[in-house]
Amino acid sequence: MRTVSFRRGRALLLVASVAACSSDSGPSTILPPKTEVPGEGNPQEDTAISNTLRPELLPFTPDLLQRLTVAPGFQVSVFAQELGDPRMMAVAPDGAVYVTRPKKGDVVRLHDGDGDGRAEAPLTVLSGLENVHGLTLHEGIAYVATPTELYAADVQADGSWGPRRRIASGLPDGGQHANRTMAVGPDGKLYVSVGSSCNACAETNPEHATMLRMNLDGSGREIFAQGLRNTIGFGWQPQTGEFWGFDHGSDHRGDDIPPEELNRLLPGKDYGWPYAYGKRNEDPVIDKPKNMTKQEYAQRSEPSVLEYQAHSAPIGMVFYTGTQFPPEFQGDAFVAMRGSWNRKPATGYKLVRVHFESGQPTGFSDVVSGFLLEGGRAHFARLAGVAQAKDGSVLLGDDTGGVIYRVSYRP
Repeated sequence: MRTVSFRRGRALLLVASVAACSSDSGPSTILPPKTEVPGEGNPQEDTAISNTLRPELLPFTPDLLQRLTVAPGFQVSVFAQELGDPRMMAVAPDGAVYVTRPKKGDVVRLHDGDGDGRAEAPLTVLSGLENVHGLTLHEGIAYVATPTELYAADVQADGSWGPRRRIASGLPDGGQHANRTMAVGPDGKLYVSVGSSCNACAETNPEHATMLRMNLDGSGREIFAQGLRNTIGFGWQPQTGEFWGFDHGSDHRGDDIPPEELNRLLPGKDYGWPYAYGKRNEDPVIDKPKNMTKQEYAQRSEPSVLEYQAHSAPIGMVFYTGTQFPPEFQGDAFVAMRGSWNRKPATGYKLVRVHFESGQPTGFSDVVSGFLLEGGRAHFARLAGVAQAKDGSVLLGDDTGGVIYRVSYRP
């Protein structure tokens, strides 16, 4: 063990730097304990029940990599850094990685030309789109999303993009959840997640808190599923083709409710937000909906399939189809838990594996953790996008430290 020092504000913090250690890779279902909460009331922010705890952000240094805990056989390295705010990623057939940067309003192309596991200098392929976030590639066309518009651009032979063209507009205003994500489903349709405008309220725009579906040219837009507060990460399980998404629970209901929920997304279903959560539990704070009780609404909603610790904030999600990892990882999902800002102790800040058996989710286990330091009072990454690289490794983005990590397997 060696001791590494760095300055944080006026204080000198000593950090013990050790080799990355292993964690139990067996699956476990993480269910929140029961927490007593007040009865119904005004759902505004001033009724906060959860404790606010924003771990202090520390600048990334190579020594901090040694603080990470990884599952057996895995290792973590830096694929790219000094990227500002890398968010969502998409990988092209040639292995190039495209990354959105909302604050810069651009998309960059990263490529590991020499195969050393680290990208060369980024190339900007799109610029001038404020808060660009969602990104997907399909049959030589790149699709990107801003809070209220969708664009498409042809990917050129050299990896650059042609002129962008707007394919959809008039999406609901950003509100509290402005980060749209998108993907092309097995049916050849474009799916777009639109989060809620608030923490918990009766929306006036029916497209808020939904999963939208449309043709690739933006026509035929419809609500595929509703009652989804903010399902940023979603995808199709490769063995069954079933549609899965990880939804964010509302804040200010306590440290352990409502849980983050993994949902099987089905057409025409309502997943309960804002009046119900999880397995048809009634929200303890918001007033009842019109024309029915919260119990009636909850019973009509679609229950979650698995639940994860509240306030972990799932962001990127990808199903694994590569061959670098052991065969038992085939069809499992990797999810970036961005991490809490309103829970004591802090939670999340890790890459999690969702175990699937016969195409159905059975539990969770940590793959990479340790981004939290000082017992949860500090951190050096908040995780966002997840993507499977061409070589079968998994890329994990941090939009606070400007780093994209490469998670690889070497027995």
